[in-house]
Amino acid sequence: MTNTDEKKVSFEQALERLEQIVSQIESGKVPLEESIEKYAEGMALLKTCRTILESAEKKIQVLAKGEGQALAVAGEIEPLEEA
Repeated sequence: MTNTDEKKVSFEQALERLEQIVSQIESGKVPLEESIEKYAEGMALLKTCRTILESAEKKIQVLAKGEGQALAVAGEIEPLEEA
């Protein structure tokens, strides 16, 4: 997969291919050299997935702010209302 191909692939396609690669490597039936090539492809796909997810997160934050809503970061504790 080339850099040009990575830009055209959807998150779902990249994730599906990544799952295939992991399955092939875990099977133990892939020769070492091919496993290394697949690992490199998997790392590129992982980077693509992260980039797509970060972009989606930014879009959601922009949309939520446009609606006047505050977003909580994962793991962030919201303050309790005082009685």
